[in-house]
Amino acid sequence: MNISAASNAAGLPVKTVRYYADIGLVAAPARSEGGYRTYDDSSVRKLVFVRRAREFGFSIEECRELLDLYEDQHRSSADVKRIASKRLEEIETKQRELQSLHDELAHLIDACKGDDRPDCPIIDGLGNRRADARGLR
Repeated sequence: MNISAASNAAGLPVKTVRYYADIGLVAAPARSEGGYRTYDDSSVRKLVFVRRAREFGFSIEECRELLDLYEDQHRSSADVKRIASKRLEEIETKQRELQSLHDELAHLIDACKGDDRPDCPIIDGLGNRRADARGLR
């Protein structure tokens, strides 16, 4: 199938499919006599795999590792679990950071009267270095 059909089947933009081939994340496909890239079902499955891995927030290098494991029939599931567990820890850390931001912003909104006066706890809170000290950005 051509790149347009492959990108459609994988749920990725054509530009992304080209990029993944260009950086060697997925093998560059064979070319037709006319010079067009042709993709087989195996290539599309790998593109879907990478799309899903990226949806989970795995980096390009982690996707490369996971693809290597995907293709290795003698892989150790412990290796896959290690990569996925690391990503889950990163997600949980981000969730805690977002919850902290949520709580702080909700507090600032509750403290703001939202009237015609210029004093505003939200503006004051955004200028507060306390959030920077906690490592939040």
